[in-house]
Amino acid sequence: MTDVKHSDIVRVLTTSAPASSIADAEEIARRYYGLSAQATLLTGERDQNFLITTDDARYVLKATNPAEDRAVTNFQTEVLLHIYQVDPELPVPRIHLGLEGEAEVLVDTGDVQPRLVRLVSFLPGVPLASVSERSATLRRNMGHGLARLGLALRGFFHPSAGHELLWDLKHASRLRDLLVHLEDDQRRALATRCIDRFEEHVLPVLPRLRGQVIHNDYNPSNVMVDEDDHEQITGILDFGDMVYAPLINDLGVAAAYHLADSDTPLATAAELIGAYHEVLPLEEGEVDLLFDLIATRLTMTVVITGWRAARYPENRDYILRHNAMSWTGLERLSRVSREQGRDILRQACNMG
Repeated sequence: MTDVKHSDIVRVLTTSAPASSIADAEEIARRYYGLSAQATLLTGERDQNFLITTDDARYVLKATNPAEDRAVTNFQTEVLLHIYQVDPELPVPRIHLGLEGEAEVLVDTGDVQPRLVRLVSFLPGVPLASVSERSATLRRNMGHGLARLGLALRGFFHPSAGHELLWDLKHASRLRDLLVHLEDDQRRALATRCIDRFEEHVLPVLPRLRGQVIHNDYNPSNVMVDEDDHEQITGILDFGDMVYAPLINDLGVAAAYHLADSDTPLATAAELIGAYHEVLPLEEGEVDLLFDLIATRLTMTVVITGWRAARYPENRDYILRHNAMSWTGLERLSRVSREQGRDILRQACNMG
């Protein structure tokens, strides 16, 4: 197997984000979009993002990472345009065209290669990650929202939809190369067992499952909720991890961030899963893999973020924002058998 540390699959994760200044962002907004605006730098993992504020509107200017294939960037752009046509009420960013009608703008910055930028709508609300109290109604709304997104993406395809991404659950086996970065012996053993179980129970079955383009990163940092009513979702952000994959992987990713702080960690995740099933019915074979998919996503989070935080200590806080929660969830899940987990999630979907 190719060493993941030297593979093209991680090149975009090991290339620094573009280094544009606030003045650069304001000039791009003016020259290419006709906006007289103030720019504010936002956090980001791979790209560089700016909040663009005019007298009557707010936008996000996204400067794409130079290591990202432009065809992959176009994949993300075309998805947003497609969703707006299929389900315009879904709260996802809307692409704003440049002065010449372009969805993507190549900006000449004097560098060897022009920089690709996009301007999207700014979605209101606060990140779910900042909300400490999360109700069953919120989890149900999240399940409904993800299912609607899945339906909107059904049938959509793009030549770059099959691109390789380390955060794709299909590639969980490649995490073995990064396990050496886990210094704690017990935690490294736990992560290893999860990868073993993925390879034994999940990997052989994945090719037989329903596949389509999925969001692949429906986590609390990428979901906005109403500032005054935290049960209402106002935005679904960050389509940068989209891939063509088994549909059920999207739900496994999402559910991993909603485990209960108790001896029955799947109780709260089951609420989100049951709500998803109401809108987009799952197949029994898909539900039976959810327990392992949730554990695999948590394993990916602790392994990849631990490795990246060591490489980029200046961005450590942002990279590790889900790390502690993921370790806690993984340790709790380790005390639940696969059979118990399967039965709980089958009951959530009213499957005997």
